[in-house]
Amino acid sequence: MGYNWAMTRLRVLLALLTLLVVGSLGLFLSLYARGYRFDGQTLRFKPSGLLVVKSDPSGAQVFVNGELSTATDTTLSLAPGTYDVSIRKEGFHSWNKRLLIEKEVVTEAIASLFRVAPSLSSVTFSGAVSPVLSPDGTRIAYVTAPSREDSQKGGLWVIETVNLPIGFARDPRRVTDGDLISSTSLGTVWQFSPDGREILVSLGASVFLLDSSTFTPQAKRVNVAARKEIILAEWEEERGTRLSSQIKILPDELIDVLQRKVSSIVFSPDETKILYTASGSATIRENLIKSLPGSSSQKQERDIKEGHTYIYDIKEDRNFLIDEGPEAARRFSWFPTSKHLVLSEAGKITIIDYDGTNRQLVYSGSYVSPHAYPFGSTSRLLILT
Repeated sequence: MGYNWAMTRLRVLLALLTLLVVGSLGLFLSLYARGYRFDGQTLRFKPSGLLVVKSDPSGAQVFVNGELSTATDTTLSLAPGTYDVSIRKEGFHSWNKRLLIEKEVVTEAIASLFRVAPSLSSVTFSGAVSPVLSPDGTRIAYVTAPSREDSQKGGLWVIETVNLPIGFARDPRRVTDGDLISSTSLGTVWQFSPDGREILVSLGASVFLLDSSTFTPQAKRVNVAARKEIILAEWEEERGTRLSSQIKILPDELIDVLQRKVSSIVFSPDETKILYTASGSATIRENLIKSLPGSSSQKQERDIKEGHTYIYDIKEDRNFLIDEGPEAARRFSWFPTSKHLVLSEAGKITIIDYDGTNRQLVYSGSYVSPHAYPFGSTSRLLILT
């Protein structure tokens, strides 16, 4: 009896000890995951925040408050507070941002690094006139003049700006032939349909609707001048329908501002952000959407003003001022990351973080402004020289 009682007590003690160890380990892991770290001096767990640092390309140095801390890609545990974070890699522009670290909150610092001295290579050797970007940013249409050596080079061409699956060529393809450059004095205009699948070409009094993915010779082009206004009206209705479907998920107050006080709206490729220019003054109320932990701590501007350009982050309910006024030959377009903008202006091209910070001059020199377009990946831009 005494032996059995001793064994029972031992089993109970072992069970309690197991529960204590497992519970302590679970509590430790839970606190660690929430950013708590053990302080050897005070013998207590202190709250901290986690900073996830990533870069493209990877292997960049991470500086926190001017001191080298680690290399990307990694996670840092930092005491709550404000930090100046710099991500640097030889041959690339540095990424710098002041970040607010909050206890038990994961903050991300994801940097796309751009080369200080980019290389230039020709995509087309036949010359390109008046390039036009499709509404979805996936195609560019342009005209080339026929040469004496090869008349087949003349006409309207389309080039894809996105990475295509293996087996699909991204070389420029001709949509139609003929000397369209000579017709520019007659008011030659080409424009994409909302989905980019068709191109409406106006040659003076003649108008042709062409498939942007196939070649249509001059002899087979059909004049649709009588239907031009109907086609344009249908395209405008389609654009309105597309925009309505995109903004319907937004709060009613924000929809009202976008419909009454905004002149242009362009969604990011992943449709989580809106680039827009205000056509009138308005105020975007705080807390339209429940904010997420680790949301951007960069300065925002919710009182919008006419002529100013902004980005609204749908997920984080943050509104950032990007530009304070329009200028000639100046254009913003989305970068494929959905976290950057390309600013094309006379003599230079700048890439900007979506919150208006990190304005990195990636090209300075002669080109036909504002014709600079993201091309294929986050490492290339297509410019007209």
